Amino acid sequence: MADQPNTLTTRQGHPVRDNQSMRTVGERGPATLENYQFIEKITHFDRERIPERVVHARGAGAHGWFEAYGTIGGEPASKYTRARVLNETGVKTPMFVRFSTVAGAKESPETARDPRGFAVKFKTLDGNWDLVGNNLKIFFIRDAIKFPDMIHAFKPDPVTNRQEPWRFWDFIAGHPEALHMVTWLLSPWGIPANYREMEGSGVNTYKLVNDQGVAHLCKFHWVPKQGVRNLTSGQAAEIQMKDVGHATRDLYDNISAGNFPEWEFCVQILPDGPNENLSFDPLDDTKRWPEDEIPLRPVGRMVLDRVPDNFFADVEQSAFGTGVLVDGIDFSDDKMLQGRTLSYSDTQRYRVGANYLQLPINAPQDGARPATNQRDGQMAFFVDRGGESKHVNYEPSYLGRGLTEAPKVEKEYHQFVQGHLGRFQPTRVQDDYAQAGIRYRTFQDWERDDLINNIAGDLKQVPGELALRMVWHFWHCDQDYGRRVAEAAGVDLEQAKALPTMPGKPAPGENRKGPTYSDGKAEEGSPRLQAAE
Repeated sequence: MADQPNTLTTRQGHPVRDNQSMRTVGERGPATLENYQFIEKITHFDRERIPERVVHARGAGAHGWFEAYGTIGGEPASKYTRARVLNETGVKTPMFVRFSTVAGAKESPETARDPRGFAVKFKTLDGNWDLVGNNLKIFFIRDAIKFPDMIHAFKPDPVTNRQEPWRFWDFIAGHPEALHMVTWLLSPWGIPANYREMEGSGVNTYKLVNDQGVAHLCKFHWVPKQGVRNLTSGQAAEIQMKDVGHATRDLYDNISAGNFPEWEFCVQILPDGPNENLSFDPLDDTKRWPEDEIPLRPVGRMVLDRVPDNFFADVEQSAFGTGVLVDGIDFSDDKMLQGRTLSYSDTQRYRVGANYLQLPINAPQDGARPATNQRDGQMAFFVDRGGESKHVNYEPSYLGRGLTEAPKVEKEYHQFVQGHLGRFQPTRVQDDYAQAGIRYRTFQDWERDDLINNIAGDLKQVPGELALRMVWHFWHCDQDYGRRVAEAAGVDLEQAKALPTMPGKPAPGENRKGPTYSDGKAEEGSPRLQAAE
């Protein structure tokens, strides 16, 4: 176990069971991108010799605890995962949660139309587990190589230093996969009323692994016990005139008054594999797993009961990474997850420093205290726990004086992988329009009205050819959707409909297998949305 004095661990407190080999596809490689143990080791080594977050700069945070039910949707949790944090009842696992906006700077208003970050750090007995997600259950893109382009398009213009609508829509027009997310974001769901009345989602697809080495694909979700409440553009503008930090104030005031926010932690589960029976790829982050087909299964609950003593020490220096997993939770082949796993931890080393995991807000709890051979680097203020001899900072030691590998897991999960190495566009059905259209039809009238007004307001400010293409996109999501956007934005609908299919993209509806869930019906298990008063 990780708490044995001579057991080698990562800085997150996870036991290292093989310190001799990288993760590779087969015996001879190639190496895989989610080599978290190797990446942590080598990038720290790179920085042993001696800024504002690029995204999610504006944030607020709170401390709390998580308690597992010991079951997943009524079945023993052990059927799906050997992760102790999801199996052991009666244990309150300490947690820290950071809420944030994505594109704005540190002083930007919390009323901005922007996805909200929902990052959770579980300080388990087996080391840290970070679940880094958003309030919305999907994302703009399906491949991590596009992330820098997307953020550049959404950030201020490098010349005018303003967020220009044409830049946002210019990127979206070339990425129809983003239409689903845009439909959520430009509706009231793009401005949560506060952090307490907001859903959370891991967004990426992970795997749960049990003690027999059997894996299942899964998605993680947080459902607020307070309900869900969002703002229209007009309501947000009125709040912003009075308070640019209203969501932080609401969170802190309620915790201080003893109104502790609570969320139920849920998972969706699918068999491991391609799941060809579905009309979408479950590894595609631009698609929702429909809850009427793949239900939310309760796993536990989270309660936030303490505000930080110091905002900078906890909220600003907190550092999360999608590669920070505990035994029993593993990576899928989700391309966004694999790309984020490198980016997040490397960003923390750049922003906070090579020894960011020594800071109290990021360090695992005492029972999982790290024992590593990592040394020195900027701002190191103690030496990680070593073996019998502090002189031995390597492994193995023939004299037996250093740290040793943790015991092997009896039945480890081994995914079979084979194929040509290359860069591939998905060959599986890519319907980037169906779920966006379903979401449009599921909205209540007031949500739909706000969505149309927000899109039209932007399209009036972009070049005509771009507005035409966006109307073409929305019309293929839903004909009423496209018609209403065209009317509100002053765009000729017939001219837009006459545009050819996007070069290099499948025709809308091509190979469509049908809707991923029932048209026009709210998804079962979703909290009812309330308009903000």
